[in-house]
Amino acid sequence: MGGTLNRNTFNFYAPVMDFIQSIREKAQNTSKKIVLPRSSDSRVLKAAQFLHQNNLCEVILIRNGEDVDIPKGIEVIDPHKSASLDVYADLFFEKRKHKGITQEQAKNVVTDPLFFAASMLAANDADGVVAGSVSTTGDVLRAAIQTIGLKPGSNVVSSVFIMSFKDGKVLTFGDCAVVPYPTSEQLATIAIDSAQTHHSLTGQDPKVALLSFSTKGSASHEQVDLVQKALEHVKNSGSDFDIDGELQFDAAFVENIGAKKAPGSKVAGKANVFIFPNLDAGNIGYKITERLGGAVATGPVIQGLAKPMMDLSRGCSWEDIVNTSCVAALMSK
Repeated sequence: MGGTLNRNTFNFYAPVMDFIQSIREKAQNTSKKIVLPRSSDSRVLKAAQFLHQNNLCEVILIRNGEDVDIPKGIEVIDPHKSASLDVYADLFFEKRKHKGITQEQAKNVVTDPLFFAASMLAANDADGVVAGSVSTTGDVLRAAIQTIGLKPGSNVVSSVFIMSFKDGKVLTFGDCAVVPYPTSEQLATIAIDSAQTHHSLTGQDPKVALLSFSTKGSASHEQVDLVQKALEHVKNSGSDFDIDGELQFDAAFVENIGAKKAPGSKVAGKANVFIFPNLDAGNIGYKITERLGGAVATGPVIQGLAKPMMDLSRGCSWEDIVNTSCVAALMSK
């Protein structure tokens, strides 16, 4: 599902490169510790070397499978030999014992590189995890949810794509990769988390549009009701960013149309965060924007977890791993 960034893309999209460069520069100032759980993947090794040599973050590799040459200066941990294995197993047992797991089973689970990396994050031995180059999204999110859990106030794990354009515009689209058909409460949480992610990665004040095929009651349907209820949930949450809905995309994006369809709205025609009502719309929307609109999609950026554990496309490049590591560093508290 993930978007692809590579050097040829950088050469063609100079403003996009400016956005990526800004993420890297911001990450460089954080000195965060990022775990990459698959030492056997050549892309992970190349990304680790680049991250280390450019001081973008402190990298920890989790050894899996066959022995490989680890880039100089990078820490590598074998879960089976780690002095922290019993500590992590105890932490996992306490979180999952209500499911009937035994101590022995917990220890076996956390020797898996994904679960070991997530356990490091849960134990505050790392600031972020970037995984998925050889694992499914389901496996990555399962390890994250069972080990790290959701952040306070969140009721769902979701995702956004950061959409970068040739003219320098940067927009956030969510959810495009995780939640198929969110409830109104979940849609509200996705909106709140997406606003926070947009601000963290772009520095812009979020203006959030809850998208629909209707604008301000122009159509009557249960799906319109769901979006309207999501807006009420956000307003009742005490969030202080600008949000409005339900809005059609043109009303959210085009200023003169927004002024006609939603006069007086602080968001209509000015939105930079777009919340799609379901995964069908979100996934189709970001890919149309990417393929026909010429945008570059960075993501999916996973949000809603207590701590940042990012998922990669299995078709990712080593540059994607670098950029996602920087995103994880910026989203770390």
